[in-house]
Order: sequence, then structure tokens, then C-alpha cells
Amino acid sequence: MSGVALPPLGIGTAAIGNLYKPVSDAVARATIREALDAGITYFDTAPHYGFGLAERRLGEALGDAPVLLSTKVGRLLEPTQAGGERHGFVDADPFEPRFDYSADGILRSHQSSLTRLRRDRVDILLAHDLGRLTHGEDHPRHARAFLDGGYRAMRDLKDAGAIDAIGIGVNEIDICLELMREVELDVILLAGRYTLLDRSAAASLVPECARRGVQLIIGGPYNSGILAQSDLSGAHALRYDYARAPDDLIARARALAAQCARFGVALPAAALQFPLRDSRVATVIAGVANPGEVRELIARAEAPVPEGLWATLTEIDQGVNE
Repeated sequence: MSGVALPPLGIGTAAIGNLYKPVSDAVARATIREALDAGITYFDTAPHYGFGLAERRLGEALGDAPVLLSTKVGRLLEPTQAGGERHGFVDADPFEPRFDYSADGILRSHQSSLTRLRRDRVDILLAHDLGRLTHGEDHPRHARAFLDGGYRAMRDLKDAGAIDAIGIGVNEIDICLELMREVELDVILLAGRYTLLDRSAAASLVPECARRGVQLIIGGPYNSGILAQSDLSGAHALRYDYARAPDDLIARARALAAQCARFGVALPAAALQFPLRDSRVATVIAGVANPGEVRELIARAEAPVPEGLWATLTEIDQGVNE
């Protein structure tokens, strides 16, 4: 298994890949520098984020800073003339992603990422967005390509010392359980499934990772934005899992926010700290789009949260699931 020592808090880089809205090169650079100055030592990225834009910006801003880096494989970037918003990214680089989990696809993706990141190596390599909910009827084909070739390529990279750990970066629990029965993983990055609003990973995946010694990184602690603010009055602007939040989840989030306010705690602080209360979670990563959001992130991570609030929030969750 992996010997990577992950810190409790890391930075995700989809936002500096222009997720939902454009960010300038200067702001992206300042954001990463602010994170470094704040003591952040782990950054997660992917070719998909702005179709190479996030990796390019991250590599330029980091320089030779001694940090832990994870990036992802499973998509190749092909030139395109398309513009505007694509796959949620605005004014991204002129490439279109194509899924490829084959051995050749994995190796090509890894090498291209190193070029964009201006690095000789990354520490963690994750197969990105495998799963039936993502791929539908194509899931068996992509899973087989990964198991028959892509996984072996990742293992070979690790065995050669080119990377320190391999795993998957996904939004789905079932694929994690499925793959752990087939192959050995060092790390799982799971987004959105172990949060104040969605605790579905708690029953099966979290204990299974602990049993197998798989390091668990929790991404998406704000569930794509709905938990990132305490004022939830603007329902039309609230996102959950990259789409407009449904009314029932908005109602639940408002109930959580109200209880947090009763204890003098901001909802985003509780959302960020929630996964790390579980000792089986190695790291939580959250996206930031500007230096101010970096400072907010650090403040949220350090905010005191009374134990009574956690008990109250657990009661709300249990009431929903009964």
C-alpha cells in the first residue's frame, strides 16, 4: 500500500480551470501562491479541469515548490475549435476530452500532465470518473479497459518509482467497492458522498477502505456549492452535484444552516470539518477560485465547532433517513 503522508487539508483546482466562471491567469497564480503561503502542501488536479488549463496554471504557479500532487488519467485531450462553456468549464483551453482507460491512454495522459505541470513526477495518479452513473451503458467497456490494461500501466509506473500511489478519483461508491474486489488500490478520492448532506459512504465504503488500508480522500465537501455559504436564500443559484440543487436538498441544507447558526458556526465551516471528524478519512480537499477563498478555507478549517452541534446535525440526518 501507499506510503504517501497526506495532510488533513488540500486544495482542488477545478475552479482555476474556469469551472462555471472564468478566472484570470493572474488570479489563478495568486490563488495558488496564497495557498502555499498558508501552508497548504497538497494540490489535486486533472486534465479534465479546463481541458488542461488547471494543470498548466498550477504548474506555472507552483514552480519547484515541494508539494504533494495528484492528477488523474482516463481522458485524453484532443484539439477542438469549439468555444464557450463546455462540460461546465468556461473559456477553457481548446481541447475536447475523450475517455480512454487503456494502458496506452493512461501512459499518454500521465506524460501530457507532467508536461503541463512542468514536473518530472506527480505523487498520486488517479483513474478519473469510472462508474456506471458516469458512463451508463459504456461502463462495462470502460471498466474492462481499465482492468485489462490501464490499471497495469498505473502499477508499472508505481513499481518503476515514477509515482508513489495509485487509485481512483470518482463520485460513485459502487465503482469503489467493485474495483477494490478486483485490484489493489492505495488511494480513493471520493467526491460528494461523505458530506453533511450525503453520508452514503459511511455505511460501506469508509469501513471497507479502513479494512483494506486504502487511504480515503474526501472531495466536494460543499457538494458543488450548496454547503459553501450560510445564506441559502437564493435557491436558483444553489448547486448540488454540478447541477441546480433540488428543492428537498435545499430544504435540508437550510435546516443544517439554521442549526449551525444557533451554535454560532458558519455552515461551510461545519461542512468542511465534518469528514475529518472520522479518523478513517485521510484528507479533505476543497476548491478555491481566488486568494480570498483560500483565506476563508483556512478560517473554516480552524473554526471551533461545539460538540453539541455535531450531535444535532447527526439527529437531523438520522431523521431524514428513518
